[in-house]
Amino acid sequence: MDKSLFEKMKIIKLLVLDVDGVLTDGKIIIDDLGNESKNFNVRDGHGLKLLMRGGMEVALLTGRESKVVKLRADELGIRDVYQGVRNKEAIMGEILAVKGLPGECVAYIGDDIVDIPVFRMVGFSASVADAMDYVKEYVDYVSGKNGGEGAVREICEMILKARGKWNDVTSRYGLKTD
Repeated sequence: MDKSLFEKMKIIKLLVLDVDGVLTDGKIIIDDLGNESKNFNVRDGHGLKLLMRGGMEVALLTGRESKVVKLRADELGIRDVYQGVRNKEAIMGEILAVKGLPGECVAYIGDDIVDIPVFRMVGFSASVADAMDYVKEYVDYVSGKNGGEGAVREICEMILKARGKWNDVTSRYGLKTD
């Protein structure tokens, strides 16, 4: 891992994520009755659980309003869910104030133009591999995986390793570590 990335990630206390295109593959399925469904990756979810076991907080920040997102957040134990957000920059400012955290202690993962202002507010910014190309120019790290296909898990593991928590949260599984 690049030393400058490692230094940025080792002080992260909160991970904030966009949802559509980051935690999901970006597809929204709406049936004839108006029921919405999204594809979430179980590995991403487990990565978030590992991160929380390592003492970090997780929040969701999304422009859309969706029952599915609330259900998934509840299932993962994520309490801070901001949906229907029209100005992500303003809400991120509120999150920082409420949590009492400076921006450098926060990581954000996004994938589209609306995420660029938030990238500038945080200490570590990342996008998924299939983010818009121009968005990738504004982040510290681009995942090797697409949204909804393990990108969040990849980044969670990197943060845990940088913070020295990886062995603690994986010891119960008998994982061989360095």
